[in-house]
Amino acid sequence: MISVSDDDLEQAAAVFNEVRPRLFGIAYRMLGSASEAEDIVQDVWLRWQLADRSVVLNPAAYLATATTRLAINATQSARVRREAYIGPWLPEPVDTSADPYLGAERGEALEFAVLLLMERLSPNERAAYVLREAFDYPYSQIADILQLNEPAVRQLVSRARKHVDGERRIAVDAAEQQRLLTAFVNAAKSGDLLELEGLFAPDVTSVSDGNGKARASKFPVVGSERVAKFFRSFHTRFWVGVETVWTQMNGGPALIVIADGNIRNIITVSASAEGIYRVNVQMNPDKLQRANAALAR
Repeated sequence: MISVSDDDLEQAAAVFNEVRPRLFGIAYRMLGSASEAEDIVQDVWLRWQLADRSVVLNPAAYLATATTRLAINATQSARVRREAYIGPWLPEPVDTSADPYLGAERGEALEFAVLLLMERLSPNERAAYVLREAFDYPYSQIADILQLNEPAVRQLVSRARKHVDGERRIAVDAAEQQRLLTAFVNAAKSGDLLELEGLFAPDVTSVSDGNGKARASKFPVVGSERVAKFFRSFHTRFWVGVETVWTQMNGGPALIVIADGNIRNIITVSASAEGIYRVNVQMNPDKLQRANAALAR
């Protein structure tokens, strides 16, 4: 059994805390869940305390490797759990309005549109893509982390890029994203059908995540006319007696809807030159816990 002094533990904590934001950033992008990412980071911290740190030449690499491998395992089990998920699944929103706490040198692989596209990647493809695109790890280090040779890693990254870039739409800038979301919220509140339709791309999709714990549509709503009618159908109930707060989630504008002191929904949109092509409404109370805790503070 390894003997650990208070000084050793303090030093271990200092090393861990320095890279902790990056570890969370890797795990969150892999899983699309802040709560699961926190669990993995905590698991890595426990392993780090018990490790023989005297033989670890590069602590940051060691910790990133442990985080990535745990995230790969969690991704595999999460896919099985989602087979029993009620209705559409959306990533858990992460507040990036203040301290992003995601440890990214770049905001890549953080926005909802990309997180959803990455759901279709294999766990190894997803890990390779996140490490390369979001954190700019060299291929040789990714190979060590994934226990693969470098050509295999290059192929993983290439396949992942082709899939994500092939389906990813060119996003509008932040100011236009905010304008479109604001206009959408105003039109949804008033139930203005023509205004809503005018904001949408022809193939717009509205997705609500409730997992049977909130009154959310169990199926995506597709098409500008259908989505406009969908939001108009409940505008006299949805917006009554609520408070709305603008913030930044996953690097983009978001609207928080608060009822009776608790967050009821978080609404975001993805937009291209054609208009809003996706409306995301997070209603699952489990995925709002983190945001509610921040609201309480």
